[in-house]
Amino acid sequence: MEDILHMLPDSLRAKLKRLPPHELERIEEIRLRVARPIEYVGGGASRFVSEKGEGTEQAGAALMFTKEEGIQLLSRLSHHSLYMMEEEMRRGYITIQGGHRVGISGKVVLEDGRVKLIRDVTSFNIRIARERKGAADKVLPLLVEGRQLKNTLIISPPQCGKTTLLRDLARQISEGTEEVFARKVSIVDERSEIAGCVGGIPQKDVGPRTDVLDACPKAEGMMMMIRSMSPDVLITDEIGRAEDGYALEEAIHAGITVIASVHGRSLKDIMRRPTLSRVLQTGVFQCYLVLSRKPRVGAIAGVYDEHFAECRR
Repeated sequence: MEDILHMLPDSLRAKLKRLPPHELERIEEIRLRVARPIEYVGGGASRFVSEKGEGTEQAGAALMFTKEEGIQLLSRLSHHSLYMMEEEMRRGYITIQGGHRVGISGKVVLEDGRVKLIRDVTSFNIRIARERKGAADKVLPLLVEGRQLKNTLIISPPQCGKTTLLRDLARQISEGTEEVFARKVSIVDERSEIAGCVGGIPQKDVGPRTDVLDACPKAEGMMMMIRSMSPDVLITDEIGRAEDGYALEEAIHAGITVIASVHGRSLKDIMRRPTLSRVLQTGVFQCYLVLSRKPRVGAIAGVYDEHFAECRR
């Protein structure tokens, strides 16, 4: 959290620091919109910061995010050079020291029908990346049979801990555990969320035998890693396009174990999507793991085998 507070303009930092320390530590997102209340999300609830330094659901009682604070924040995020951050601005988010990601929105500038950049930024979504070493302790044994990893698809709604889980799986597989021998791991991190790279260097511990391809489209990135880094295990986040499926199949047919994730609430949910259904029907995945927020973030809601039969709940 200190990384985030240090980056904020002084006036905005002072507003957030009115919250009690225990409340600050629970924050998962800080959502800032010019001329509107300062919002934070944590523990499954959304609140505003009140004048008294408390969380409130009443927007009228909340402190506001000013235009000047927005200008200062964008300047700090871009290290006072928007030109240097043009590519990240085009993607709609900036990854900062500590692996945290700041989503932005505002007025889009087009060039030849494609997004060139976002200017007049008026909204910021600061997603706080917290490392939870040990997050994969109960999951990894479910993905192993005879010390061999299974090709696995993790199904999870947003904010259920799938990225945290992927990160810790990468670390443990790279280091080696009682369940699995140490492996060479390649991460294709299109959104810079798993490893949280800044300047190409992972800000999160993804293990000693792990290589990261940052900010690269998943399908292209997977093929690049297969050709260049000879991984034993390939990890990527939020698959969904047809080309992602083809790249996953190429990796698996090359003898590489794949661990990927997808947004969804259940196995049936993703089977209804045409681009994903085709991949699932090929039988490339040997294990499906479904996550939930209940009774806690990252809880295992179900485990299924390659025939879609439930193994445990």
